[in-house]
Amino acid sequence: MLVSLAKNDFKAKYAGSALGVVWGFVTPIITILIYWFVFQVAFRNGPVNGVPYVIWLVSGIVPWFFISEGWGGATGVLVDYSYLVKKVVFPVELLPAVRVTSAAFVHLFFVVLTFAVTIGYGYFPRFLHFQILYYMAAAYILTLALGRITATLTVFARDIGNVVGVLVQFGFWLTPIFWDIHSIPENLHIIFKINPIYYITEGYRDTFVYGIGFWEKPVDTIYFWVLTAVFVLIGNFFFKKLRPHLADLL
Repeated sequence: MLVSLAKNDFKAKYAGSALGVVWGFVTPIITILIYWFVFQVAFRNGPVNGVPYVIWLVSGIVPWFFISEGWGGATGVLVDYSYLVKKVVFPVELLPAVRVTSAAFVHLFFVVLTFAVTIGYGYFPRFLHFQILYYMAAAYILTLALGRITATLTVFARDIGNVVGVLVQFGFWLTPIFWDIHSIPENLHIIFKINPIYYITEGYRDTFVYGIGFWEKPVDTIYFWVLTAVFVLIGNFFFKKLRPHLADLL
């Protein structure tokens, strides 16, 4: 049911446009090219820690695209699918996962694209690259946990969607995606590392570029999963407590 609903949701998002679902892939590619041109060509950003800037950029921005798209989509999913929420027999808790899974379809394409870009620059796949599955799962669970919280709250306060949009904008520039965290004083690193998305973006770079396993960062890994578990529990609590009131407010 989840996969079927996610496919339909993905198609419905671009229904009516000439290119259809192609826009789901074209838009992020154009965005990457624009950022690459601005930061590498115009601003003349050189390699980061010896890594070509385009590889460093793509490996960090690809997971961000997924998280921002999945979280934003999940936030408004109960309102968009209000006709299903009002059905007593439908598992409403499944809806945020529909939007996150829909975003995952595009994400899989960009993971493959990242492999292609890194191979083009001579960074060939190794056994360690299998850990990308771990980071993809981590990104999915984090996004779903956040989405379930904000999806429920949106039913009671529609402004939550705008709040999430603002948080995404702030997070985009505060997460070290375009800039290297080592370019700022080390005593300030903790400010950015408390953001769980930092763990994901750096994990993708560790996989595609630096060859670092997640087990080599035990403190960061434990912190991420503890925080994600807290988000999951909060999301579950909200759904159980507020589920009887959702249909009345939609």
